[in-house]
Amino acid sequence: MAGAAAEQRRLATVVESWLGRPVLVVGDAMLDEWRFAESDRLCREAPAPVLTLRRRISAAGGAANTAVNVATLGGRAVLVAPVGADVAGDELHDCLDRAGVWDRTVNQPGRPTPVKRRMLAGNQILLREDSGDPDDALDPDGVTRLLTALDCTTEELRAAAGGEAPTLVVCDYGLGALPAPVRAWLVEQRERYATVALDAHDLADWRGLAPTVVTPSFAEATRLLARAGGATRPATGPGLHLEHPDHDPADGPSELSVGAAPGGARADDATDDRQGPVGEPTPGEGRVALTGDGLSVTGTGVTVNTEAGAGVDRAVLAESRLAELRAHTGADVVAVTLDTEGAVVGGADGEPRRSHSTPVPASHAVGAGDAYLAAMTLALAADAPLPTAAQLAQLAATITVSDTGTCVCRREDLLTALDLPPETAGHPSLVDTDELEALVAEHREAGRSVVFTNGCFDVLHRGHVRYLEQARALGDLLIVAVNSDGSVRRLKGPDRPVNPVEDRGALLAALSCVDHVVVFEEDSPAALIEAVRPDVYVKGGDYPPELVPEAPLVRRLGGQVRTLGYVPDRSTSAIIERIRAHSQDREPEPARESDPALNTRTRAS
Repeated sequence: MAGAAAEQRRLATVVESWLGRPVLVVGDAMLDEWRFAESDRLCREAPAPVLTLRRRISAAGGAANTAVNVATLGGRAVLVAPVGADVAGDELHDCLDRAGVWDRTVNQPGRPTPVKRRMLAGNQILLREDSGDPDDALDPDGVTRLLTALDCTTEELRAAAGGEAPTLVVCDYGLGALPAPVRAWLVEQRERYATVALDAHDLADWRGLAPTVVTPSFAEATRLLARAGGATRPATGPGLHLEHPDHDPADGPSELSVGAAPGGARADDATDDRQGPVGEPTPGEGRVALTGDGLSVTGTGVTVNTEAGAGVDRAVLAESRLAELRAHTGADVVAVTLDTEGAVVGGADGEPRRSHSTPVPASHAVGAGDAYLAAMTLALAADAPLPTAAQLAQLAATITVSDTGTCVCRREDLLTALDLPPETAGHPSLVDTDELEALVAEHREAGRSVVFTNGCFDVLHRGHVRYLEQARALGDLLIVAVNSDGSVRRLKGPDRPVNPVEDRGALLAALSCVDHVVVFEEDSPAALIEAVRPDVYVKGGDYPPELVPEAPLVRRLGGQVRTLGYVPDRSTSAIIERIRAHSQDREPEPARESDPALNTRTRAS
């Protein structure tokens, strides 16, 4: 037990060490749209369900989701990517904004933002509609502006990190955001980045980059080896063979699930009827699938075949080719991801490392690879040993797949999974002003950014919690200043607060998204703002930041002001009014006959 606790503390130390680490993410940004519907009948025109839309969720996808995961895990994420001047682009900007990602995207009029729209009923994906064509190439002006953004953002991050080289993450999913001139620039500028992570559908396009780590799927790794040919292939174990085609196969799928091949039958056993999901092809290409015997993988001109016997699987095949993959990519570390089967990771020591995941429905695992990539990159950038980086990356991916939607892993979730509290050890949640100033100085010394907000928080409700979670995502720690009882009475009237400040402060301090709570007596938090000098000051409301009374003070102190909209129909005043209305509407209890002596005693008391 003591050894397990020590291991958890060691992993948590790595998570703490990457706080505020600057990471530039570049590549194909897209919007994930989830439409949740209900169906209770078929339409008359065809045997198809009639759907009634109940809920719609938008989330960052692709490179944008990788940036979101870097930010929520505690890094300082910056996204450079082309984004269309359209509604989907506006929603993507909002997603980045809420997650605290530095948005350095480049507007591309006339080139739509890629979108993946999923329609679900009963948490089952019924269909997916993709928009965004790889043929929608960036025009020369768009390429120039993208290169300028990369150059300026690299220097911006270097300055923010005190002159240290930032980390680079490249997400190339074949949607046209990284044309040849951009790839050539990144290869040429490689020395400007300390750590480089590459996630690309076609790894052959990135020769010369010399990344620190690459994270191909099994299909992507297979395709790279097929393109590379067999001349440099090292000897492998008996029965393991990779047939290389004479031609270049087409690019493979962006998502892969593995089960039975088309038809579900073994080539040597026509009676075998085992079935399973097949690989998802992109337009104009064949399938990638694992045959029913569990020993062969086929797809787009590539066949991996083994006669080694039972027990040989994708992990074994990946482990046998790690050295080859490192040679062909020039990467220090290769992590071959196996979706629900975990990953196989290899480094310079030649020792393969296997990690495992928990099988989940496909709708739960969308974006889990982005969480894996973000955690792996941050850990390696923080100089963590490879086994530790692989362990944290797999944990980050695994704990995000508990529900339908695009996966995002937060630092708090990762620390909770390690059975450790997300708060910094030894730091109290409820503090006075003097303690707060000392704590803020300590946090700044560690390079953490400070988010500050204030309010009465009289009856804590869902709107408050969502607001505070969004505020916490804008920096490394959140300080909440809560009005004293006297201050609330002056602001809200003599019948408020409903709950005393001791209760209000304790409830706020219990929220995982809140790091420190401080009480102030004044009507305005100006004195606390002067003392804290927050990097971000947050207020709730739909008005622009310019109308926030504290905005001039915050900006004079070097901070920025943000406003976050409230959850509709969720407010303390509305809750109190509903309680009062319910109390007034209650029928009086009928009078009951009782002992006169008892009535006398009651009146006397």
